Amino acid sequence: MPTLVNYSGDDEIYSGGSFYTNPTDLGRLYSVGSHVDVYSPACKRARISAPFLFGSSGFEQNKRPSIEVLPDECLFEIFRRVPEGKERSSCACVSKKWLMLLSSIRRSEFCNSNTEDEEKETAPAVCNDVEMVSCEDNREVESDGYLTRSLEGKKATDMRLAAIAVGTSSRGGLGKLLIRGSNSVRRVTNLGLSAIARGCPSLRALSLWNVPFVGDEGLFEIAKECHLLEKLDLSNCPSISNKGLIAIAENCPNLSSLNIESCSMIGNEGLQAIGKLCPKLQSISVKDCPLLGDHGVSSLLSSASSVLTRVKLQALNITDFSLAVIGHYGKAVMNLSLSGLQHVSEKGFWVMGNAKGLQKLSSLTITSCRGITDVSLEAIAKGSVNLKQMCLRKCCFVSDNGLVAFAKAAGSLESLQLEECNRVTQSGIVGVLSNCGTKLKALSLVKCMGIKDMAFRMPVPSPCSSLRYLSIRNCPGFGSASLAMVGKLCPQLQHVDLSGLCRITDAGLLPLLETCEAGLVKVNLSDCMSLNDEVVSALARLHGGTLELLNLDGCRKITDASLVAIAENCLFLSDLDVSKCAVTDSGIAILSSAEQLNLQVLSLSGCSEVSNKSLPCLKKMGRTLVGLNLQNCSSISSSTVELLVESLWRCDILT
Repeated sequence: MPTLVNYSGDDEIYSGGSFYTNPTDLGRLYSVGSHVDVYSPACKRARISAPFLFGSSGFEQNKRPSIEVLPDECLFEIFRRVPEGKERSSCACVSKKWLMLLSSIRRSEFCNSNTEDEEKETAPAVCNDVEMVSCEDNREVESDGYLTRSLEGKKATDMRLAAIAVGTSSRGGLGKLLIRGSNSVRRVTNLGLSAIARGCPSLRALSLWNVPFVGDEGLFEIAKECHLLEKLDLSNCPSISNKGLIAIAENCPNLSSLNIESCSMIGNEGLQAIGKLCPKLQSISVKDCPLLGDHGVSSLLSSASSVLTRVKLQALNITDFSLAVIGHYGKAVMNLSLSGLQHVSEKGFWVMGNAKGLQKLSSLTITSCRGITDVSLEAIAKGSVNLKQMCLRKCCFVSDNGLVAFAKAAGSLESLQLEECNRVTQSGIVGVLSNCGTKLKALSLVKCMGIKDMAFRMPVPSPCSSLRYLSIRNCPGFGSASLAMVGKLCPQLQHVDLSGLCRITDAGLLPLLETCEAGLVKVNLSDCMSLNDEVVSALARLHGGTLELLNLDGCRKITDASLVAIAENCLFLSDLDVSKCAVTDSGIAILSSAEQLNLQVLSLSGCSEVSNKSLPCLKKMGRTLVGLNLQNCSSISSSTVELLVESLWRCDILT
């Protein structure tokens, strides 16, 4: 680790103060306050130059005065007069005691805090002896216009926080602090957070994850000193209670974003104070707080109804009453996410929709809520006239009828995502596409097990000409017949993701390719194991003038013939993935000889037939490649890889 402060003193200086023959005198060297960890590094052997007195007990060195004998009160008065910048940071490098004393001084208590001649040059806060690290270790970056530090795992200690507080003071102070976890031995406690509060009054964003030894006292100090705080993120902080949150509400009027997750001591009182005392609150996210109920949620939403734009509630013990309040007071809410609300019934969601208060709602996500049924889903669509994005996950009571009714009522809907909604069938998907109006641009289906492949016997409804993005992933019942029907209903597709559909064949995909009038830009066919060269050739021939990305990962029937079609027809293809395909050196040679092809990313992972013979071809393509994946290519030797790494210096090669 690089030395943080260039020390130019005498190498003969040793730690521990003056040299005493009486061991009891050494106690004064470590007279640190009860709240500071004692640090006693191994002393260097002193180079004795003073006269000695030899006696029966050996020899003695004349005692010399040391600053260490001064009480903390005197050191405090000295340190508060030290100029900001390099001098103050150099003092912090002397010992842990000095560092902790410096970090205990508030910025307002320094005598020269407002002088024009204070030192602007800053050295990092402390050297190796007190276990500080360089900027890279602390992940110091400029974010949102102010200084940001991030401490994770074993690097998160009180001592590092104290050093950050001292070291960043001359840069205007820390603006954003993220703590992820805590050292198992030297934990992050209230002491470290207090040091940040005193040294960084300009703190605007604070994130605490998995810090069980930080409690209300630490938040009290943050609230007392950091009045500019705008964002607070608390996750798995069991020692923080309503008292700490109330202190933040009372002293940080600029708070605009609050995230609380798995904080078992935070309940209704804390959230109620936030709603009443934080007039600028725009975003609230609360998850898995067992003490929080209807009273806290309803009070917050009713108090901050005019400014609150983003609400996320997960795994809470709230009932229909809270959703009724959301529907009535959520006049400014634009993004709403509800997940795992087991005590909310169909009535709660129905009332939320019929309250007509969610007029500005544009994005709604509902996950694992048993209260979402066909009836309540239609009510939400009618009450949210500006809803553009809808995501339903694990909503087991939503069927085709509710989905079609929702599509008819949601006139502004642009994106619909269904995940693990197993009562939805092929009929429901066709109904959505034919009744969604003219604004639906994206449809995504993930793990919908209720979709079965069957021929559609009814007359073909009117197509959905607005749809540009279609994603059907890991739906095992979705086959060629279903895909052919979807292709007829979506003539303007540009992005298609059919990954994991092992049942679709060339016969099912070809109609979709032939009906796409706008030209496909991105196509993902990964793990569609029944496809062969015929469909890739048709894709290249029909859409080679627009195709930019093609993913054939896991399509084991794809051979060099597909690469020939790609090389001849694809003019703008930049990303090609043929991992685990049956391509060989001949196919790579064909790709490299295509003058119009300018691949930037090529993935050959698991292509056992590609060998060292492809080295010249890969070098040739290297003039445009920025990414090359050669993982699990058993026929390519390590020496060949080394040659590629040396030649393609601008390309990121995975092996």
